[in-house]
Amino acid sequence: MILPTPRAVIFDWDSTLVDNWGAITRALERTFTIMGQVPWTEMEVRARAKKSLRDTFPGLFGDRAEEATREFYAGFEAVHLETLIILEGASDLLDGLATRGIPTAVVSNKSGGYLRREAAHLGWDRYFHRIVGANDAPRDKPAPDPVHMALDGTGIAAGADVWFVGDSAVDLACAHAAGCTAVLIHPDNPHPEDMSLHPPAMHLAGCRELLLQLQD
Repeated sequence: MILPTPRAVIFDWDSTLVDNWGAITRALERTFTIMGQVPWTEMEVRARAKKSLRDTFPGLFGDRAEEATREFYAGFEAVHLETLIILEGASDLLDGLATRGIPTAVVSNKSGGYLRREAAHLGWDRYFHRIVGANDAPRDKPAPDPVHMALDGTGIAAGADVWFVGDSAVDLACAHAAGCTAVLIHPDNPHPEDMSLHPPAMHLAGCRELLLQLQD
C-alpha cells in the first residue's frame, strides 16, 4: 500500500531504529533477581516490555515498584550505550527524510533521559525535532500525549498526514489515539502480536523498505 508523503514522521525507538534489548534484558534480570522473582528471558522481554516502567512496575512489584525502578535504572545505565545497535537501513532512512525536509521526532516508552543520551551517542539528535520518552508527557504511550508533545513547535498537528512508525501493538494504538497514520515495521508477517484492534495502514519489513516507499 502506498500512502501520501507525510508532513512529519514520528518514530518509536527500540526495535524500530535501534536494538538495545541486550541492555534492557540485563537490567530486568538484575531487577527481578533483587526483587526475588524469576527473570524473563530476552525473548520474553522483547514480547512483554512494551509499556513504560511507571505503567508496568506497579503490577509486577506492588509497593516495591519504586525500589524496582531504581534497581532497573542502575543496571541499565551501566551498559546501555555499549550495547546499542543501529538497525539496518535506519541511518539511511533518517538521512532520506532530512534531505526531503520532512521533520522527524521520537516517541518511546524508554525513559527520556536515557533515550536522548542514546540518540546523542549515535549522533542522531540532529535529526529529531523532539525526542520524547517515558515520564516526559503527562501520560506515556499508548496515550496520545507524547505525540502532541513531539509535534509541538513544528506547526504540524497530529493527523493522517503524520506517520507514526513503530514495531508493536502499543505503537499502533498510540498512532490511532492521536489520529496519525500507523506504519508497522517488523520482519514477521503475520506479526506475533494481535494487530486487529489497531491495524496498521502499512506493514513493512524494516527501515530500508520504508525508505523505498518514500522514494516511490
